[in-house]
Amino acid sequence: QVQVVESGGGSVQAGGSLRLSCAASGIGFMINTMGWHRQAPGKQRELVAGMTSGGTTNYADSVKGRFTISRDNARNTVFLQMNSLKPEDTAVYYCAVDKFGLGYTVWGQGTQVTVTS
Repeated sequence: QVQVVESGGGSVQAGGSLRLSCAASGIGFMINTMGWHRQAPGKQRELVAGMTSGGTTNYADSVKGRFTISRDNARNTVFLQMNSLKPEDTAVYYCAVDKFGLGYTVWGQGTQVTVTS
């Protein structure tokens, strides 16, 4: 059974940094795409950043230049380095897996990120 587990959330002041980690287990092959989404209270879940096994990345406009996604393909892990955090980055961050390039189908439980002003 595929499992996705996030870690690294927390509370930080505006301008600070956090690093999120995500490990996918129970998959016997290289995952096509791994990504981070977030959902703030009262808002829809949105894609923050995604990365294919080939290294192609995409970012939400709101985080470009501040967040960096990276992967360890051999270990099916993905990271999100978040710098220059803003209060509007406050949300629950979810790691998700797109095994075959057909859409995100496996989700983690989420980790809270809170940015205070």
